[in-house]
Amino acid sequence: MKRQIDFMITAFRDGFQSVYGARVFTRDFLPAVEAAVDAGMYHFEAGGGARFQSLYFYCNEDAFDMMDAFREAAGPNANLQTLARGINVVGLDSQPADIIRLHARLFKKHGITTIRNFDALNDVNNLNYSGRCIYEEGLKHEVCVTLMGLPPGAKGAHTPEFYIGVLKKILDADIPYDSICFKDASGTATPATVYETIKQARALLGKDARIVFHTHETAGISISCYMAAMEAGVDQVDCSLAPVSGGTSQPDIITLWHALRGTEFAVDIDIKKVIEAERVFKECMEDYFVPPEAKSVEPLIPFSPMPGGALTANTQMMRDSGILDKYGEISEAMGEVVGRGGFGTSVTPVSQFYFQQAFNNVLIGPWKKIAEGYGKMVLGYFGKTPVEPDPEVIKLAQEQLKLEPTTESPLEINNRDPNKGVEAARQLLAEEKLPINDENIFIVATCKEKGIVFLKGNGQIGVRKKSPEKKEEKPAAVRESIPSSFIVTVDDRSYRVELEDGYTVVDGTRYRVSVSEGEGTKPADSRGVAGRSAAAVTSDKAPTVKHGREEVISPLPGTVVKILAEPGTRVNRDDVIMVVESMKMESDIQAPVSGVIESIPVKTNAQIKTGDILAVIST
Repeated sequence: MKRQIDFMITAFRDGFQSVYGARVFTRDFLPAVEAAVDAGMYHFEAGGGARFQSLYFYCNEDAFDMMDAFREAAGPNANLQTLARGINVVGLDSQPADIIRLHARLFKKHGITTIRNFDALNDVNNLNYSGRCIYEEGLKHEVCVTLMGLPPGAKGAHTPEFYIGVLKKILDADIPYDSICFKDASGTATPATVYETIKQARALLGKDARIVFHTHETAGISISCYMAAMEAGVDQVDCSLAPVSGGTSQPDIITLWHALRGTEFAVDIDIKKVIEAERVFKECMEDYFVPPEAKSVEPLIPFSPMPGGALTANTQMMRDSGILDKYGEISEAMGEVVGRGGFGTSVTPVSQFYFQQAFNNVLIGPWKKIAEGYGKMVLGYFGKTPVEPDPEVIKLAQEQLKLEPTTESPLEINNRDPNKGVEAARQLLAEEKLPINDENIFIVATCKEKGIVFLKGNGQIGVRKKSPEKKEEKPAAVRESIPSSFIVTVDDRSYRVELEDGYTVVDGTRYRVSVSEGEGTKPADSRGVAGRSAAAVTSDKAPTVKHGREEVISPLPGTVVKILAEPGTRVNRDDVIMVVESMKMESDIQAPVSGVIESIPVKTNAQIKTGDILAVIST
């Protein structure tokens, strides 16, 4: 008799993240969930991970509403599973104890059965409290060991011995669990490593323990790894459904069914019903844009391990910003970033830290700017890395972030941070005059400013579809070269100047003016960005006005998430005047000189490119 291998369908969480950057409307895929249930499937990944924040950031939807709708579509008996990032729960930043507890309580309330819980650093301290919360709130806890293949020549972690060492620490900590998952988000662990790891885990845990293995097809070896895992004694593997299977996602359940024909293993499916369910799913998703990199195998991924879910999310953001041509350089730069960062597993949030640092190294210069998340990681603020990070990188992070290295538990650090936790979220909701309830508290704690934007009814839509009626909009940062309102300073006195119907209005008085180059005016450089002075403004009622102007130029492509100054504000050199998000990383834009903000030709949520003018300062 063949040994039955259990499976979880990841299509509606990891599949969405790996192909569409998690940007999928709930109403579009629910018919596919119903079709999958009709085909006899019952175990689904239904949320968490990037599918939490993405709903608020890009779909203008509530993730809790999505989970409720998923439960209704799947029925009362389905095992609905979500993904949690240890003490980060469903965000890129780590959380205090009260938010971690609230995460488990709310997900149970909204229909979830099981939570898979991992830590990218394999720091068991980050799994302990979060795992206990999941278990104590009545959910099934699937605790994880995270896997990754290292490039040739790299060593120090990510061997079977390393993974079994992590497993032993989980057991020694007496963390309650219902199953143990070995999770390879980048698909780079070799079949030999998978086999030996699960074989040793089975010997350690005994025959009754439930062992799960998860990988991606990105490197082209997912089925080989699944076969190795089965031979070593695994109970369950993860599979997806077309059109979000293969490539950067999990292998298709039909592919696995085919691979197991003639072997001692089998999956319990009605193949004809599964084919019909995939037909329905393809119809549901036919209008979504599929990036070509999502459907291909990348042989070089072991040299720059990037999870499938992060790979397409990053390439899509680069595509949106017009810098996709830089992806090869950034991917190549990741090898050094991983090695010098302490070999944390390339899975969210660490995979994003790696990519952000490689992004900075390519676009700004090698190690010129330490990405905040990467810097905090090497300094110990997310826990202990598998090996000690490079001392030079630690020093750079310490200097640039103005933080001292720490060995203290991130949970303890977060517990005393007045800007984190339930009470901080309550205060923010009160200030914004928004309803105070558990769901809103959690949304604000994990989504920050974008959570507030959503709750105030100003959420943005960033779902990529192929609809022919969709038109490209001109980026908000692109404006006429002369702003409509600015400040002119003459002999220490400032004047507000506005352009209106052919007239210039100075402090409320209208003038008919002519414009000519004043003495000392500097020409623009070849890009038209740096070191310009204003033309002189003349009229029959006012003397010639000469003043210096410094343009604040965006160093990176991205989105304006916060504007902290306004025209007429006096700023000092290095004051933060706005915050730009690039590749899920927030960067402060500082005033390069002291002066008065003359104009800000961008708005919140504007898409900007490298070299765009973000502000003009009158000096």
